[in-house]
Amino acid sequence: MNEAAPEANTQQTGGAHRTRRLLDRTLSGLRAPRSPRRPRLWFEILLIAVSYWLYSLVRNAVPEQKTAALANADWLWSVERFMGIAVEQSVNHAVNSVTWLIVSMNYYYATLHFVVTIGVLVWLFHRHPGRYAAARLALFATTAVALLGYYLYPLAPPRLMNGGHFIDTVMVHQTWGSMASGNFKQMSNQYAAMPSMHIGWSLWCGLTVFALASAPWARILGLLYPAVTLMVIVSTANHFWLDAVGGMACLAFGYAVSYAWYGTLPHHLPKRIPPKAGRPARLRALGAPREPAATRH
Repeated sequence: MNEAAPEANTQQTGGAHRTRRLLDRTLSGLRAPRSPRRPRLWFEILLIAVSYWLYSLVRNAVPEQKTAALANADWLWSVERFMGIAVEQSVNHAVNSVTWLIVSMNYYYATLHFVVTIGVLVWLFHRHPGRYAAARLALFATTAVALLGYYLYPLAPPRLMNGGHFIDTVMVHQTWGSMASGNFKQMSNQYAAMPSMHIGWSLWCGLTVFALASAPWARILGLLYPAVTLMVIVSTANHFWLDAVGGMACLAFGYAVSYAWYGTLPHHLPKRIPPKAGRPARLRALGAPREPAATRH
C-alpha cells in the first residue's frame, strides 16, 4: 500500500480549498464598494495638473474639422428652431448692448470656469476629505467623456456660424476672454463646442456645494452658479442651449462612474475618513500605553 498517496491527496485538497477561499475573497473585494482613502495634498496637486494638461492636449489635438463643424452648427440651429428654443441670437444681441454687463460676462467666462472649480476641490479636500475622492472621480469622468464628444461631433460655436449674425463679444469689446477668441484662438480648438464643459463643471460645483454646504446662502449660490454660467455661455455666443444639455449628460455619466466605484453618491459618504479597524492593535504593538486591566473577583 502506498501510504503517501492519501497524504498527497489531502494536501492537494487543502491547497485547493485555500486557493478557492483566496479567490472568493479577491472577487468579493472587487465587487464590494471601495472605501475612500485619505487624500494626499502633493498627489492631488500633481494629479489635477497632469489631468488638465492631458485634457487640454487631447482637446486641442482634435482635428479642426471646419466643414463638418459648421454643418453640424447649422443642423443644431435648425433643430432648436424646430423646438422653439433658438433665442441665442436675441440674447447675444441684447446683452451685448449693455457694455458693462457683457464685459463682465467675458471675464466671467474666461476665469471662473477654473477658479470656482479649483476652489470647490480645495474646499472638499479640507472640509470633506471622506467625500473628496468620489466627487473628484465624478468630475474627472465627466471631463474624460467630453473628449469623445469633441472627436465624434465637431461643432462650431454660434459666433463662428456662417450667416448666423452672432456677435463675438470678446472681439468686439477687446477684452481678455475666451481662449477661442482674439489672440488666443490659435491655442485652442475652435470647433469643440459640444459638450459644454463650462456647464459640466459649473453644475458639478453647484450640486456639490448645494449638497454639502451648511450655510443657506452658500447653497443658494451653489444653485445660482450653473444658472448664471448658462446665461454667460449663450450671451457670449460661445455655446448653444443644446451644448449645455451635452454637458449635463457628461456629468450624469461622471456621477454614474463614481456611484459604480464607491457604491453611493459622494455626498452620502462619511465626511471624514473613518479610522482603520486594526489601528489600536498596531499602536499597542508599537508600545503605546495600555489601559489598566479590570480587577478580577
